[in-house]
Amino acid sequence: MISIRILSMVLATVLALGTASELLATDPALSLEIGDPDRRNKKAPLVLDAITDTRTGELLSPSQLAKRLADTRLVLVGETHTDINFHRAQLRVIQELHKAGRDVVVGLEMFPYTKQEHLDYWSAGHYTEEGFLELSEWYDTWGTQWGYYREIFHYARDAGLPMYALNTPREVVAAVRKKGFDELTEDEKALMPPSVDTDDEEHYLLFKAFFEEEEDEFHASMTEEQWQGMFNAQCTWDATFGNNALRVLGTHPDPNAVLVVLVGTGHVAYDLGIQRQVSNWAEIPISTIVPMPVQEWDEDEPIGEIQASYADYLWGLPRETDPIFPTLGVSTRSTGDEGRRTVIYVAEDSVGEAAGFQLGDLLLDVDGIEVHDQATFAKILADKRWGDTAVVKVKRGDEEVTLEVAFRRELPQPEGEEENDS
Repeated sequence: MISIRILSMVLATVLALGTASELLATDPALSLEIGDPDRRNKKAPLVLDAITDTRTGELLSPSQLAKRLADTRLVLVGETHTDINFHRAQLRVIQELHKAGRDVVVGLEMFPYTKQEHLDYWSAGHYTEEGFLELSEWYDTWGTQWGYYREIFHYARDAGLPMYALNTPREVVAAVRKKGFDELTEDEKALMPPSVDTDDEEHYLLFKAFFEEEEDEFHASMTEEQWQGMFNAQCTWDATFGNNALRVLGTHPDPNAVLVVLVGTGHVAYDLGIQRQVSNWAEIPISTIVPMPVQEWDEDEPIGEIQASYADYLWGLPRETDPIFPTLGVSTRSTGDEGRRTVIYVAEDSVGEAAGFQLGDLLLDVDGIEVHDQATFAKILADKRWGDTAVVKVKRGDEEVTLEVAFRRELPQPEGEEENDS
């Protein structure tokens, strides 16, 4: 499940990039009778601190999970990017497979494969942490706070586990969304996977279900052509991940080698994303692991169970809370004016809304530092912690406006509480 407040922030990413990769799951997506025919009509328990084998209903420990994965060559571990509990679960998967004697290789969503050299330098110890973030352009390429992934990167380097970039360049996916496949330039086509399968009705149903819980004017007014453009972009991501995963496994042909891919849950749910694309090219043992909060952040009752076909293994996490690192809840896009950023979305009940951000605001500076690109904006915010403040200057029409930002969290309010206050 994912809270409305955090989902709003996620949807802002979708507006900018045209992907559902950040979406963990919403009510409609959890209960679709799609995917594996043997499990689509069954439910699987979701238990805190336990891993459910959705084929048998058994509850496993992390070490028992590693034994179940003994013959698997490709392990896809879903995430929501700004919840540390997901990344702790991902790290445990990597650690347990490594302890079990597997030759573990780590695949990453946050870098396009054109940036592989930076991961090689990191793994070889040629980069300091600060140098890696700067030279790999982490906050331009990915943007999510480094702290969420830091422990995984250090463990992989210290244990000698190779790391591989699996994503496709952002501009290629944007071109697919806007122009379709036939209108791509030759240079864009050269960066595409061999094929992209966009003809699965169940996957399209799932893709649209990710947006059903949050009704907004933008998505309500989208045409079928626009939906198809976003779906094409999503499938392009999936196909690129799958193609690059097979390429990496080709360089590690030992059956003991296992590629663990860290990727947004939207790319693995119901075996309709990466797995479906891979199946068009090769038959290899694939397993999916989806960590998931057992409660929504603002509800008292646990989820209990979800569709068994959602993933091969479900890892029960504590209830969703605010991210451990502050989020502004504001999405921006380049204006083309020397790279400056314009606000295109302000999430409801977010820090940004409380500070007074409005659609169309042009970012000028934050704490006296000029903002000319997304990377600069993200790096400034990455240094903030809950309780900190920032002074943001924006241009609103012909007027320069100063906004006082206070990074403060709100307590979760169980549903119906406000109505019962009287």
